[in-house]
Amino acid sequence: MKGYPSDKIRNVALIGHGGCGKTILTEAMLYTTKVVNRLGKVEDGNTVSDFDKEEIARKISISTSLIPIEWKEHKYNILDTPGYFDFVGEVNSALRVAGGAVLLVDASSGIEVGTEKVWKYTTDRKMPKFIFMNKMDKENVNFEKILNDLREKFGKAVAPFAIPLGEMNNFKGFINVVDMIGREYNGKECVDIPLNDEMMNMITPVREMLIESVAESDEALMEKFFGGEEFTTQEIHDGLRKGVLSGDIVPVLVGSAVNNIGIHTLLDMISDYMPSPKDMKPYEGIDDKTGNPVERKIDHTEPFSSFVFKTVVDPFVGKISLLKVVSGELRSDMEIYNPEKAEVEKVGNLFLLRGKNQVPVDKVVAGDIAAIAKLQYASTGDTLCDKNHPVKYHKIEFPEPTLFMAVEPKAKGDEEKIGVGLNRLTEEDPTFMIVRNAETKQTLIGGQGDIHINVITNKLKHKFGVDVQLADQRIPFRETIKGKADVQGKHKKQSGGHGQYGDVKIRFEPAQEEFIFAEEVFGGSVPRQYIPAVEKGLRECLDVGVLAGYPVVNLKAVLYDGSYHDVDSSEMAFKIAASLAFKKGLEMAKPVLLEPVMHVEIVIPEEYMGDIMGDMNKRRGRILGMEPVGDGTQRVVAEAPQAELLKYAIDLRSMTQARGSFTMRFERYDEMPQHLSQKIIESAKAEK
Repeated sequence: MKGYPSDKIRNVALIGHGGCGKTILTEAMLYTTKVVNRLGKVEDGNTVSDFDKEEIARKISISTSLIPIEWKEHKYNILDTPGYFDFVGEVNSALRVAGGAVLLVDASSGIEVGTEKVWKYTTDRKMPKFIFMNKMDKENVNFEKILNDLREKFGKAVAPFAIPLGEMNNFKGFINVVDMIGREYNGKECVDIPLNDEMMNMITPVREMLIESVAESDEALMEKFFGGEEFTTQEIHDGLRKGVLSGDIVPVLVGSAVNNIGIHTLLDMISDYMPSPKDMKPYEGIDDKTGNPVERKIDHTEPFSSFVFKTVVDPFVGKISLLKVVSGELRSDMEIYNPEKAEVEKVGNLFLLRGKNQVPVDKVVAGDIAAIAKLQYASTGDTLCDKNHPVKYHKIEFPEPTLFMAVEPKAKGDEEKIGVGLNRLTEEDPTFMIVRNAETKQTLIGGQGDIHINVITNKLKHKFGVDVQLADQRIPFRETIKGKADVQGKHKKQSGGHGQYGDVKIRFEPAQEEFIFAEEVFGGSVPRQYIPAVEKGLRECLDVGVLAGYPVVNLKAVLYDGSYHDVDSSEMAFKIAASLAFKKGLEMAKPVLLEPVMHVEIVIPEEYMGDIMGDMNKRRGRILGMEPVGDGTQRVVAEAPQAELLKYAIDLRSMTQARGSFTMRFERYDEMPQHLSQKIIESAKAEK
């Protein structure tokens, strides 16, 4: 692939609900630009962008694929993103480096949850976008209805740039309203056709609306419009481009990726209306030497800087870092500096990645996207730059994991391999987390949902040869007492030779702190040198409670009396005596089980409020408050036991059609209801 200057590059993310046809649109673009000579199919597992074993098996995109193509003296970096919500981190990464987005809508389904979500992502980023109404040849397609729904949902910026010719099975092409050209599918490809009177009548009101938008983009054009003068083709294009770049116009195109209808027009419009890197604002970062804010223009004359937005881990090839060059130029054999790790690395092979295929290049200019293999220190979100002009760009914001499951090896001795494999996979996917819980002895993986976690375990198997099984995470219960007890612990062993003798009297009572030890010994009934042994004996017992073997908290122990033997007493004897008193005292002092209670914040559309509150009550939760957060959305603040929230990520998704999200953190321990704690105690005894 030849080199292109920054103004001839377009970085475009394909976004939308799962199954709307992003991957097939990518295939159609590859076919139209003659990179491939036949269209791959997701069902057949032979597309360029879905090449991972998991993607082929599941028939969905799991990670963002980079697909560089050439079209009419321009280079497009197409970023094919997953539509499934478990892989939203991949969408975040792609949007961070894209200049614009093509939002696909399945014409047979209309606006879906994923459509709403990606609209919000791009709007929050003030990103120019098109809407591509795909699958116009399907049953039950009503263009007028979908267009009205889009305008109602997303506002008057949504403007049709194309009107379909025929619908459903009769869909055979469209009229390009801007360029006044008909495009008809002849069974092999789309060809230009002249417009007849009927077509002109169809597009006249739409074209008038677009001309008004052009007039609003510039004062001189507004005067011309009110003066009744016609706009030139160039003025129309310039006015519309200005409107698209500012977000005041969101063009709607129609087509069918499977039949390659509408693809030429979409490709033309990307170069005409999408921003080049030159159109974009300078990147904001921090000067690594001074800590002051700094800006870098997307220009090849500036010092080199780039941003790693994605990492691919391959057990055979090693690590591949995908990066966008923000400023300057990147060449093979250059030395680059990583301010995050304070390390200098040498660039080895520099290449473009097209799916899994590598296309070698000598240099990459500002605004372009490339890949480097085997960088030792770079990870997703890192800045790589010129050491003499160090800069740090802001990290990508990834969602916190919401579902945690335990991974257990199927084969003994695989624990270390699991750790190595999971750590390598976190380099590739920063949206999942590994937590090693020392108390429950479990390794937990936290992800965005059950499919996400299943994909991780399958990758462990296929990439690193480790077979694991998933289990629910164990709850770290605690034990405490509600009453008081006054007990004696006596350890006496005299069977020839040196005996053992320790005798303590201890009062146990509830406390606010985790553990308080006090002594009120008078007259040397327990000699001073043995009192630390009593405390140590009690502290060692705190790890295992008397009910179900969970750690004991909020306990006060007061040593007030005892006795000793001149010869047979020892530190060990008093430790054992203290442990006997502990067991006896706790059994007498009304022991209870405590469970962790979590603070939960749930963000949902208003219409789900009743369901969420009812569901929270069923989970033994309580609502602490509610507040509106705009756009008909509410934040619900609640508390609920951790045991009731283990699968909340899955349940909330099904209750709200994936419109809801939540965050959760540990709040405190509370007493568990008797009937529930009894089950925990019985199962703990059964395990023993």
